[in-house]
Amino acid sequence: MKSRAKPGAADDDARLVAECRARAVELLKKNSTPAGVLAASPNPKAERRGYTSIFGRDAAICALGMAVSGDRELERAAVAGLETLAAHQAPNGQLPKFVDVDGREADFWYLGCIDSTLWWLIALEYLDRAGLARGILKRQRRRVERALCWLLAQEHQRFYLLQQNEASDWADIMPRSGFVLYTNALWYRVKRLFGLPHTDETRANFNGLFHPFSAGLPEYRRGRLLCDYVLRKAKNRDLFLSFVNFSFFGDEGDVLGNLLAMLAGAAEREAARRALGALLAARVHEPYPVRAVVKPIAKTSTLWRPYMARHRQNFAWQYHNGGIWPMVGAFWVCALVGAGHVELARAELVKLARACALRGFRFSEWLHGRTLAARGMPGQSWSAAGFLLADHVVNGGEDPLGSSPERGMKLA
Repeated sequence: MKSRAKPGAADDDARLVAECRARAVELLKKNSTPAGVLAASPNPKAERRGYTSIFGRDAAICALGMAVSGDRELERAAVAGLETLAAHQAPNGQLPKFVDVDGREADFWYLGCIDSTLWWLIALEYLDRAGLARGILKRQRRRVERALCWLLAQEHQRFYLLQQNEASDWADIMPRSGFVLYTNALWYRVKRLFGLPHTDETRANFNGLFHPFSAGLPEYRRGRLLCDYVLRKAKNRDLFLSFVNFSFFGDEGDVLGNLLAMLAGAAEREAARRALGALLAARVHEPYPVRAVVKPIAKTSTLWRPYMARHRQNFAWQYHNGGIWPMVGAFWVCALVGAGHVELARAELVKLARACALRGFRFSEWLHGRTLAARGMPGQSWSAAGFLLADHVVNGGEDPLGSSPERGMKLA
């Protein structure tokens, strides 16, 4: 049964969304530099923690929201950030985790950062296709080719999925390793965009390994062994697993990974339907969209790592281990639209605006998953850009991540 809105509530919601949109544009302009958009607004803590740098994944995700903002200044900053990252590409093709513009230094993280390269390629292709930086793919052709070669070097030669160390993607103090859901959803998207070989095999193995509960078991015997461990021990059989390694896997429910699996088209239809239903049933969007995991990893779990207590940050219901992320909430809204739940998506956009508006439009990096306290860095760029992206998609705009080109992008 639908609840009736209070008189004037719809107008209040519309005003909040409009103000959040304006505040998001204002924040992104404040955080923009000639080198691109910083991860967060400058302040002493942000400077100490490196947030006043151009981050690979942040700048690329921001580029998607900035590209659909309709603001020319933000569009130029989106392009500048991608070009800064390109200028600091490693000789082997890897894009940096972040670039310290003042120090002119690129950082590639402890165990290597795999997803900056993926997000950079996705954002670069979209800006070129949308006509905001026409010809940028051609200008960056050699760097694009090196980036693709570096990623292909991380690909398993029978599963056609990327392999990685733990703590080496956006969830940089989480124990996901081996074949990781989030990373391979992006990889499938990149393979489609750039017409890479074995794309169909990538999708089949993606579903076979991360959701063996609805997919057929792989013919490859090593794949069957990995699935056997999962089928004997997994508890949540509706969500895609966060990662699959030799004899262990992630059953905590990676919300962003599941959303990207849907948006990128990697998830088979029935598996995507089950996953979205499981996220709704787990109420990951209450009271704000959206929690990073369904069930946090406890210190008593075999998946717990001592480094998760670094900065006292990744305990249960905090940071990547159950915190509420407005940036992830933006992809939640987009996924709802993609699944045809437009009215629900509109309601979730209002809740996303409320999360961004806490403490005077702080645009927090994340909120505590239980106390709802604003945590992390204030003035977070991708919280603002994510809101612009979600607002654009709810109002009928093209989803830069979920849209499907008719054919792979040719570099020639």
